[in-house]
Amino acid sequence: MTSQLDPNVMAKVTSWLNGDYDIDTKQSIQQLIDEANDTELTDAFYKDLEFGTGGLRGLIGIGSNRMNRYTVGTATQGLANYLNKAFPNEEKKVAIAYDSRIKSDEFAKIIAEIFSANGITVYLFEALRPTPELSFAIRLLGCKSGVVVTASHNPKEYNGYKAYWDDGSQVVAPHDTNIIGEVNAIKSIDDVKFDGDSSKIHKIGAEVDEKYMDHILSLSISKDAIARQKDLKIVYTPLHGTGVTLVPTLLGKMGFEAVTVIEEQAEPKGNGQFPTVVYPNPEESEAMSKAVARAKEIDADLVLGTDPDADRVGIAVKNHHGEIQLLNGNQTASVLIYYLLNAWKDAGKLTGTQFVCKTIVTTDLIDKMAAAYDVKCYNTLTGFKYIAQVIREKEGVEQFIGGGEESYGYLIGDAVRDKDAIASCAMIAELTAYAKDKGLSLFDMLMEIYKQFGFYYEGLISLTKKGKSGADEIQQMMADFRANPPKTLAGSPVIRMDDYKALTTVDFTSGTTHSIPSGEMGIEPSNVLQFFTEDGTKFTCRPSGTEPKIKFYVGVRAALERNEDFDSVYDSLKEKVKGIGEELGLK
Repeated sequence: MTSQLDPNVMAKVTSWLNGDYDIDTKQSIQQLIDEANDTELTDAFYKDLEFGTGGLRGLIGIGSNRMNRYTVGTATQGLANYLNKAFPNEEKKVAIAYDSRIKSDEFAKIIAEIFSANGITVYLFEALRPTPELSFAIRLLGCKSGVVVTASHNPKEYNGYKAYWDDGSQVVAPHDTNIIGEVNAIKSIDDVKFDGDSSKIHKIGAEVDEKYMDHILSLSISKDAIARQKDLKIVYTPLHGTGVTLVPTLLGKMGFEAVTVIEEQAEPKGNGQFPTVVYPNPEESEAMSKAVARAKEIDADLVLGTDPDADRVGIAVKNHHGEIQLLNGNQTASVLIYYLLNAWKDAGKLTGTQFVCKTIVTTDLIDKMAAAYDVKCYNTLTGFKYIAQVIREKEGVEQFIGGGEESYGYLIGDAVRDKDAIASCAMIAELTAYAKDKGLSLFDMLMEIYKQFGFYYEGLISLTKKGKSGADEIQQMMADFRANPPKTLAGSPVIRMDDYKALTTVDFTSGTTHSIPSGEMGIEPSNVLQFFTEDGTKFTCRPSGTEPKIKFYVGVRAALERNEDFDSVYDSLKEKVKGIGEELGLK
């Protein structure tokens, strides 16, 4: 053993060499020892890959701090133990899905074996499927839990594991911390039951696909407009992910006849290499570049791009200059919610008990629109599991129309309890057809929204602070903002501060402090600060929970009187956001 290793790392490495691990794993560890690769050994073994509130995510490889059969196995055994305790006298069923990443199919099979070895019935998708379909399957099949193997849009070297509860949403309190406790209680790999019971593992596939697509088709509002605009030109890229299994078929079922799929990005291969993109993330213009280029060639009306597990969608449309322009998550969420609100109103379905839901860092334009339609808008912490929590708490009392978050995740209807790029692709295509049927582009619709409700613009300032010193710096920045709140932003007085860690709202105008209700409605203590100004600016400080970053969300607004003023108003709002970042020294 190399003498340079930390004693704790050496102890962990020795336990893997001497423990009940497979020969390939031990040989790989020994090779790193022989090469004196202390850096890799340390990174692979200095800690256990943490099972957080959302599950696991990490680099694929050997070691306790990597995604491999043993870390995945430990997580699954902990979840199985909790399920057996939580539902002692009930039949327990789980559903499992996986994406196109490296080892996703292998990990899914290991998870299925372990659940079955613990007496739990397993429904395992026969091939890769989107994350939202996993959520749908949990509810359809009456499962107590579910797991999807994915690292969303992370680089190809990563994989992950997301745990779901019986309502189809990602686990929330108290189940999240209880599961973490069970996972941490497993001290030996010998406690993991890898030898499965094949009689308890059932393959699922086409029959669930059909019911899922039937559900999405039932959400359609403007079938006549689609029929008239069946030649709407749509370009779709699945970015080498699971969306290819459903999106093209679904658009065809809706009646769209001019769908172009980017073929070089349509073959997942199951190897997770993502060969044509740097990051398989539809939020990145580079990832969408092939689809945008194709759209320009064929003069397309709409571009759709889904991430590897198909829970997020990015879009591009023709702007007011006739150019293909990517929309951000706030803009897409806004046109989606606007379309749904109008459709529900036109159908006479708005009775005062409907609601939409979004996160606190998503555009306040949605709040403004909802109020105009006498529809409640609930705001939750960042993370779609909190939106799902509100849907669950309001079930049977109020009716969910739709919701979303600025990070390109949206949901229509409540049969799925996670962001759903499959249903979103369908609805975005439909609303584009609806707009074109009225002689408008989707971008025209967005400008109409801005003229009616105000031009809302959101900017994101993201600062990376690596290592312990970076983490300390982030904590100090938050402490400074709490101790010394900004008095003004872009010249407008700050009139309110919401502190989600203390769960208090401070009204600077009256000098009063109020409590923020916690424990329900998607709110719990979280290290987030928000400041609101007299002119409607919103400034949010939020350290990332998964990356060494602190994010600052800046939302500003202005009036838009005419379409011709769009560019000048846009430029002034963009400059305002930039100026706020500079005056606060965010660099």
